[in-house]
Amino acid sequence: MSPFPSSASPTENWRHLRVTTQDGVATVTLARPEKLNALTFGAYADLRDLLAELARERSVRALVLAGEGRGFCSGGDVDEIIGATLAMDTAQLLDFNRMTGQVVRALRECPFPVIAAVHGVAAGAGAVLALAADFRVADPSAKFAFLFTRVGLSGGDMGAAYLLPRVVGLGHATRLLMLGDPVRAPEAERIGLISELAEEGGADERAAALARRLADGPALALAQTKALLTAELDMPMAAAVEMDAATQALLMHGEDYAEFHAAFTEKRPPRWQGR
Repeated sequence: MSPFPSSASPTENWRHLRVTTQDGVATVTLARPEKLNALTFGAYADLRDLLAELARERSVRALVLAGEGRGFCSGGDVDEIIGATLAMDTAQLLDFNRMTGQVVRALRECPFPVIAAVHGVAAGAGAVLALAADFRVADPSAKFAFLFTRVGLSGGDMGAAYLLPRVVGLGHATRLLMLGDPVRAPEAERIGLISELAEEGGADERAAALARRLADGPALALAQTKALLTAELDMPMAAAVEMDAATQALLMHGEDYAEFHAAFTEKRPPRWQGR
């Protein structure tokens, strides 16, 4: 994402999200607990635009995506989205589906780590939002379900057919996307869908601790690592190794690389600047 801002000023209030930022850590909360944080057209658009703004500001070094109430996110709102899409023409439907994909791209391309704090249900689009994060920290009661075929649509929604095989392997991804069966936290951890299994009720706290650790780290090195992980998914080995070499050569000119050497020599912790 480009760091160069336009003349538009940053958005102060987000209608469909609750956003807080403290010491380089942003917390974005889906806040429709009465609807299990079901997503609306506006929520998708806000997520897309918020991630772009945070990427341009360069003040955020880690982001936690969480859900308020009994669950993380139950997916698209059946009344407000599924009902509305039945009346749309093909061009409108393509615009909507492209927008949901833009949210996933924004999660993958923003220059800071994203941690999904999952409790209760993460279903449909909610499961894909968690999948698109760099880390998934979950309560033992968390439950993931890719429900798209259950409503008569392709399981490959919002990039799920691209991302899920790369996280859990083709066999597990085929089962999850075709059948739409729920995957509870113990199995999700076993197949690699969960990065960290927290104590019951502890996902938010553990996600915040991980975000703090990442935000206190070498931000530029982490951003480049995330960029390489995404870019190299489809590269041949020769191209990936060349991209690694170019990235390392650039970072070796960075202040953080010199700071590590100074800290090592002086036997003290590094003071990372993200430069």
